[in-house]
Amino acid sequence: MEEREVRIGKLEQLKAMGIDPYGKVLRNIEPIAKIRQAADGDTCSTMARVTNIRQHGKLTFADLKDFTGKLQLSFRKDALGDKYDFLKKFIDVGDVIYVTGSMYHTGRGELTLDVMDFVLQSKCLRPLPEKWHGVRDPEVRYRQRYLDLIIDDDSKERFRKRSAMIKAIRELLWDKGFVEVETPILQPIPSGASARPFVTHHNALDIDLYLRIAPELYLKRLVVGGIHRVFELGKNFRNEGIDQNHNPEFTMLELYQTPGDYEDMMQVAEDIIMAAASVCDNNGSINFKGMDVHFERPFERITFKDAFRKYANLEWDDINTLEKTTAIIKDKGLEMTKTSTWANAIQKLFDELVQPNLINPTFVIDYPVAISPLAKRKTDEPDFVYRFELFVAGMEMGNAFSELQDPFDQKSRFEEQMKLKESGEEEVILMDEDFVTALEYGLPPTGGLGIGIDRLIMLLTESENIKDVILFPTLRPKVEEATETIESTN
Repeated sequence: MEEREVRIGKLEQLKAMGIDPYGKVLRNIEPIAKIRQAADGDTCSTMARVTNIRQHGKLTFADLKDFTGKLQLSFRKDALGDKYDFLKKFIDVGDVIYVTGSMYHTGRGELTLDVMDFVLQSKCLRPLPEKWHGVRDPEVRYRQRYLDLIIDDDSKERFRKRSAMIKAIRELLWDKGFVEVETPILQPIPSGASARPFVTHHNALDIDLYLRIAPELYLKRLVVGGIHRVFELGKNFRNEGIDQNHNPEFTMLELYQTPGDYEDMMQVAEDIIMAAASVCDNNGSINFKGMDVHFERPFERITFKDAFRKYANLEWDDINTLEKTTAIIKDKGLEMTKTSTWANAIQKLFDELVQPNLINPTFVIDYPVAISPLAKRKTDEPDFVYRFELFVAGMEMGNAFSELQDPFDQKSRFEEQMKLKESGEEEVILMDEDFVTALEYGLPPTGGLGIGIDRLIMLLTESENIKDVILFPTLRPKVEEATETIESTN
């Protein structure tokens, strides 16, 4: 008989005995992490999942795990009487139980709860994967995250750190006087970034709406409205490919500050990275995909032009036209997948020849205006803008501007983007007339910053795939639910 059928049989026996296998709530419990701080002799109660049972006649040891940690339990026949027989007959690995007892250390020094009473809280009907194998199939790990969290302590620790990092970032910004807000997920114009949106239809209004690709234009409206320090930490959606660094639904932090510019944003970016890194006990160094990365302030700064000179041995005059960049792309054996424009070509060269070399945290500053439609022009170089991107371990981690304030310049750049769209370019920043109107009311000198939270957590937890730091990543649906093949524990 399959183990699931055996467990269902136990479930029916419990019901026939008048025992609820999905017990009533029992309060006054403590998380395991707190119980582990108790002294010998202290009485403690908790509720968690049984992950291991080791029977020795009239003495049984078990492991109990919750999101905060693991605790050994001891059950003694002489202390529990008939309930000890109930334990041996009805409690399986995977069951959730309530326990209360007295803390002590075994002869081997293991902190243990000597159980005085226990209550079944939820019967587990499917056997768990063996702990020494875990959830082997990555597809199952991503589709059945609950199994992954039950079995894999490393995975659980990653998500604990994710929560702690987000908390640290929020507290840092609150301490700096930023106001946290929420802007629309459904937007009539998917603007604020160069990306393809997801589209849906609102029946009552009979209009198409788009999942937001960025909250930027709404947040800058709020700066115009007088919220001088504002941030949003939430989901963005981009209809793009899926790979180790990209998920169509991702978490983004965007913030805006006035008075401020991109110099201020470099300081804030460093503060955010270091606040998140403080959650991980890594002494300011990590190894990510074989790269040793060191977090030391101030982060390196290099101009967009100098980065080409340093890492690609290319002077700006070598790449400042479409013809020149196209020739280099061909010479390097690279392939253009986007519309043949200079903006796309120079970005392609940067992505392939420069970005992989940016290992330690590096601000690449002063980008061409052609690839920065929302940033303020440099006073001394009007073909360039006050913009930086932050790179670590060859990944883009953040993007920031001194924000464009001039409504006429902004409208002109929107119009240039729309011309590109008409020529076949799919990823452009769309015209938003209301945002231009907002600028006409006066945007003070403002710095803006966006940081990809999922990539930051990937980096700091040394996780090579973005799916490993998103609880429920986007996956192709399966006709049949993925299930883990369980090896016999007999």
